[in-house]
Amino acid sequence: MTTMTRRRFVGGIALLPALHITPARAQASASPEEARAIAKDAYIYGFPMVDSYRIQYGYFVDTKNPEYKGPWNQIVNIPRVYTPADTAIQTPNSDTPYSFVGMDLRAEPLVLTVPPIEKDRYFSIQLIDAYTFNFDYVGSRTTGNDGGSFLVAGPGWKGETPKGVKKVIRSETELVLAGYRTQLFNPDDLDNVKKIQSDYKAQPLSAFLGQPAPPAAPTVDFIKPLTPAEVVTSPEFFNILNFILQFCPTDPSETELMARFAKIGVGAGKTFDAGSLSTEMKNAVKQGMADAWADLENLRKQVDAGKVTSGELFGTREYLKNNYLYRMAAAKLGIYGNSKQEAMYPVYALDADGEKLDGTNRYTVHFAPDQLPPVNAFWSLTMYDLPASLLVANPINRYLLNSPMLPQFIKDSDGGLTFYIQNESPGPDKEPNWLPAPKGRFFIAMRLYWPKPEALDGTWKQPPMNKVV
Repeated sequence: MTTMTRRRFVGGIALLPALHITPARAQASASPEEARAIAKDAYIYGFPMVDSYRIQYGYFVDTKNPEYKGPWNQIVNIPRVYTPADTAIQTPNSDTPYSFVGMDLRAEPLVLTVPPIEKDRYFSIQLIDAYTFNFDYVGSRTTGNDGGSFLVAGPGWKGETPKGVKKVIRSETELVLAGYRTQLFNPDDLDNVKKIQSDYKAQPLSAFLGQPAPPAAPTVDFIKPLTPAEVVTSPEFFNILNFILQFCPTDPSETELMARFAKIGVGAGKTFDAGSLSTEMKNAVKQGMADAWADLENLRKQVDAGKVTSGELFGTREYLKNNYLYRMAAAKLGIYGNSKQEAMYPVYALDADGEKLDGTNRYTVHFAPDQLPPVNAFWSLTMYDLPASLLVANPINRYLLNSPMLPQFIKDSDGGLTFYIQNESPGPDKEPNWLPAPKGRFFIAMRLYWPKPEALDGTWKQPPMNKVV
C-alpha cells in the first residue's frame, strides 16, 4: 500500500474515497491500470447478480425458454424432484420438489400463505434478494409447521403489519426470489407433496386484504442475459449489472464502492459502452475480469481443501460482511444455496489423499453407527459432474443417497453404512448403497437440512472419501 493513496478494504475489495463523477465523464476518469483493478472488483461484486438474473430471466421472463416457470408474482410448483434434464441452476437438490415465486415488489408487497404441514415434514421458503443474499426464511426451522401468512415488502414500502399477517419481512431490493423446498419422503409420497404445494398461495397485499390494487409499476423492458460462456469474458456483463442495479437501492456500506465503480461507467442506469473504449481500455477491462476468475480459483482451492466451508459463503449481508469474493464463490459453486442454519453443504471434491475425484476410480465413504449426519430434518449425498455442476444421468436414475432411504441400505457388520461411489455397479449385493458417478471428474455435495449444533459448531466431521486400490 502506498503512502500516496489511503485505501480501506471491505470484503476484499479496495475502496477509494468517494468521488463525484458525472455520467458523461465516467468512462474517461480511470487510467487503464486503475480500470483493470476496478473492473476486477466490479466483476466480483456483480457476478452473482448477473448470473441470478440469467436464471430468473429464464424462469419468469422468457416464455420460450424450456426452463420458464411462469410470470412474476405467481407461485409456480414443480411437482417432481430435479433430474439431469434441469440445467438452469448449478447443483440443484433432488430431495425436495421446488416451488418458486419471482417477486416484483415495486408496486406493493406480496403475501405468502402456507398451509399447516405435518410436524415431521420439513419445508422452507428461502427469500433471496437481487444481490443473492438470503435475507430471511419461512419454514419448519424459523416459523414452524402451523401455517400462516407472511408479508414480503420491498425497500420503498412503509406500512404496518396488516391484520392476518404473522410477520413482515423486508427486502433491500425490489426483485426477490422465493424458493420453496417441500420434503419428499419417497416416490410414493409425491401426491402428498403435490397437495401441500397446491395450498401454497402468493397474493399482492391488496388482494389479500380485499382492497383495490395500487397503480401498477412501470413495465420493465428486461434485457437479454448473457450465456454462462459469455459471462466469463464479455464486457457486456457490466451493462447487465447496471440494469440490475436499478432495482437495488445503494446500501450505505457501498456508497464509496459505487462511486469507485462509476469511474468505468458501472452504476444503476448507466451505460457501459465497450464499443467506444480504446483498445487499451477494453483490454484492461477484460484483464480485470480474468483477474476476478483467478481470485475465485484460489478461493475454490481453499474450499476444496476444507479451509473455507460452504457455510461461510451463503447468508445475509450482515453475515457475509460484504465479502464479495465469497458471494461470487457461492454463486459459482451452488447459486441459491441455503444459509448454514438452514442447511449445510459439506463437499467431497478431494479423496482422503487430497486427489481430485474422478470416475475412473472407485471410492467408499463409511459412516460409523453413531456418526450419521446430525440433523433435525434430513441429510443427503448428491452427485454432480464437473465442470457443469449438474446431476449425473445413470442407468438406475439414482442421483443421490439420503436419510429417507435408510431402510433400503445394507448395513455393515458394525451397524454402520458404507457407500460405494463409482461409475459401474459394485454388484447386486452392494447396489443399494451405490451412488453412480460419471466417467470423468465429479464432486459430491452433502446436504444437512436443519443441522444440529454439533454440525454447526464443527464437533461432527464428515468421514473421508477413500479411494479403493
